[in-house]
Amino acid sequence: MSHVWDLWFPNAAATGLPFCRARVEPNAVGDTLLVHAAPPVLDVVVRDEKGNVVAEGSGLERHAPGPMVTLSLRDGHVSLVDRWPDAGDVGRLVLLPGGEAGVLRSWWHAEDLSEWRWQVEFFNHV
Repeated sequence: MSHVWDLWFPNAAATGLPFCRARVEPNAVGDTLLVHAAPPVLDVVVRDEKGNVVAEGSGLERHAPGPMVTLSLRDGHVSLVDRWPDAGDVGRLVLLPGGEAGVLRSWWHAEDLSEWRWQVEFFNHV
């Protein structure tokens, strides 16, 4: 079974623009995943393989700059938190603009948040 995470930037263009659409295994996500380079506002819908809505969140706003946010899924709702990854996030799923989903393999950032270095692993099969 897989879930489709559909992330939409509602404040772009006349009626919004798609930001990311990724098919992932729910057990790979758990209840939290990372999103790289998220726009200032996101609408998120998570669907199962049959298209049924599993969870959603509308108008999820960023309140701090940074390269990542987390999206958490609980009781049918998706919430967003601005944060910088840490060692506890290694192994967590990361969604990238356009829909690629990878696993965070390493993360480092300067104390003053002026730079960061990270590695993501991608795997696909048909």
